[in-house]
Amino acid sequence: MKIFFLVISILLIIIVLLQSGKAEGTSGIISGGNIDLFNKRKERGSELFISRLTMGLGILFFALTILMDVI
Repeated sequence: MKIFFLVISILLIIIVLLQSGKAEGTSGIISGGNIDLFNKRKERGSELFISRLTMGLGILFFALTILMDVI
């Protein structure tokens, strides 16, 4: 169980690091640049897959955390 938890943790870290930044111009807020920072952006293709995989791994991570605490 602990090995499976470790593998899920490492996969979650890797997938989060692979995601592209949705607020790439955050530093522009301070200087007044990048007006359309908060516009909705649809994810497509690989971005959508990585986003859903991240959500699934996150849910699995928390479920395993609670399960390991109970056992």
